[in-house]
Amino acid sequence: MTNEIEFLKSQNIRPIKLPHREQYYEDLFNIEYSWTGRADILSFANTFIKEAEQELINSMTLFEMGYFDCAYYALRSAVEISLTLVYLSDMPDDQREERLADWKETRDFPMQGQMIKQLSQLKNVFADMEKKMPKFFENAKGLSAKLNKFVHKQGFQHFYVVRNNPINKPKSQDIFINNYEYFLKESIGVVAIMRLAIDPFPILLMDEEILCRCFDTLTEPYQEDFVQKYIGTDMVNAYKQTELYVQTYNYFIQKEKKTPAVFDVMKNQYIDSRKMDEIFKQLHLLRRDDIVSVLLVKASEKIVKVYCDDGLWYWTNRKTNREKTSWSSQDFQNFLNAENKLNQPYDEAYISVLIFNGNPYYIEHNELISQEEVNNIYTFVGKELLELGCQ
Repeated sequence: MTNEIEFLKSQNIRPIKLPHREQYYEDLFNIEYSWTGRADILSFANTFIKEAEQELINSMTLFEMGYFDCAYYALRSAVEISLTLVYLSDMPDDQREERLADWKETRDFPMQGQMIKQLSQLKNVFADMEKKMPKFFENAKGLSAKLNKFVHKQGFQHFYVVRNNPINKPKSQDIFINNYEYFLKESIGVVAIMRLAIDPFPILLMDEEILCRCFDTLTEPYQEDFVQKYIGTDMVNAYKQTELYVQTYNYFIQKEKKTPAVFDVMKNQYIDSRKMDEIFKQLHLLRRDDIVSVLLVKASEKIVKVYCDDGLWYWTNRKTNREKTSWSSQDFQNFLNAENKLNQPYDEAYISVLIFNGNPYYIEHNELISQEEVNNIYTFVGKELLELGCQ
């Protein structure tokens, strides 16, 4: 019976290889890294973004396995998830929790058409995007209708028993693959643009003038080639006319622009000890951990790395003797709990634990450090923090 079952399972299934699969996966990192830092929706928004991305991945996997209708269903799901995210994020604060609870408990919740109607009536971000980007919403509506043709099996060409019938199997699948890739690209584009209804940072941070004035966000900017491929210059220009984009741009463009060395500290946790004069001029633009780490590197030429208690670590232009690049949180817990917190062996280097305002900082150094040197570090860092008002 096993052979018969396998025959029934596979007789109308035809696996297909997507020729550009790797490129699509690489492109989806733009969605992966577009997390929002909006505090009012942080509890759910990034989960929706990840789920929409996962459905796009599922779609490609299912298509290659031969389950083409399921692949189109996953595309539709990705689009609907992104719309639901916009619906919940655009909702007034006093209504959002109620709507989110309805969604979580699978109670009565509006369908796609109802969500769009309600969002249009709210006159918030979505409605403004509808007004400024009519072509996008017209295309998105048409995309959903076309996806439904596959999902609802309209037309014999959407039947497994017809498409993969022995008579049709020898036929070229190029058009079939090209059609799927068209819908995949369109769906990725919808998800990418819907993400912009939450906040404009994936597009905003593409502008270096804003990137160097902004705080360290969870969001990474979209890549230029991703935008050209899935969104388009005209659509980006239309989006830049929205109130959300304009207001956010105007807010940040007035901020002080960080120099490259200061930006490196904030964004990449890289401290170039050769550029301390440049960094010191803009210490006020950095977070507390950034500042303490910079001061530690300035205080002693022996320090090659600084680790913070929250898991963040800063590297420098100074080379460490430690060959491993990985580290364990348990190691640092042991360093903190040690009776003697100075000069603790760490493979080929050493770790010493210093405390500022009750927060531990773990300095990595290649040579032994004396108590006198540590006292000098405490004096220097404490004085600088006091002058900056960080004590």
